[in-house]
Amino acid sequence: MLSEPRSGRLAAWGNALLAGLVSPDDAALAIVGEDAVHRVEGLPGEAGPVGLTLALGRLRGLGATGFRVALPVPGHPLGLSGPPEFNARALDAEEAVVTSGAPFGLVPEVSEAGPAGDVHAEVVWRCLAVREAPPADVPSLSEAERELAEALRDATAVLARLDVAGSGPVAEAAVDAYRARAERGREVLAPGYPPRAVRVLELAQRVGLLIAVAHENGPGGAVSASEIAARSEALRPVERVARRAQVAAYNAYVEERGRG
Repeated sequence: MLSEPRSGRLAAWGNALLAGLVSPDDAALAIVGEDAVHRVEGLPGEAGPVGLTLALGRLRGLGATGFRVALPVPGHPLGLSGPPEFNARALDAEEAVVTSGAPFGLVPEVSEAGPAGDVHAEVVWRCLAVREAPPADVPSLSEAERELAEALRDATAVLARLDVAGSGPVAEAAVDAYRARAERGREVLAPGYPPRAVRVLELAQRVGLLIAVAHENGPGGAVSASEIAARSEALRPVERVARRAQVAAYNAYVEERGRG
């Protein structure tokens, strides 16, 4: 969770495009980000892969009125609604985008190309049929914000109790450095999103970063396998809350539009 998921960028800027707040070219540029190229394969009416600009226009023509994010992991099909084929691909990628108003979903397949020192990512989004049903386990923004505040407090307490390196100044310095890098040249979410969604996403990313720092910094003062396992077990529900909050933030545009 150290960086914005590709599904988040596609959903956020795709929603801004559908709302008429950005141009197709600007939306495509924001979605691609630092990757080399994004293409969409499997769109109805298209024989092969097409670029993002054409794909987003085609999805709108097929009835798409919004884009939702799914961030599933084994045992937690967050944001998914089926069928099994789509769910399996989304679980493998640990992310996906689902359209509202049309029964389609997009799953990214990422490959790397280029010589050593100049490697770049190429992304193919597989368009598949999805079941039109409520997504699994997605909270409201207000629920997510409340859960996150509790999760941040719990994560800090757990890491301190287990004497993990990620609970002290090292973690805070890493978080501050990450935020400084992230804020340079990056717009959180996209035009049209409510301020609360931006706030929830930023907090979710902060919680996720604290968890990542704790894992990357090694066992800290945990001197036994059982203590390391206890740390992982204690942090698992916190990570779950952070993923739920990310999905709630990205899906806020669709939720608000649905409420009129």
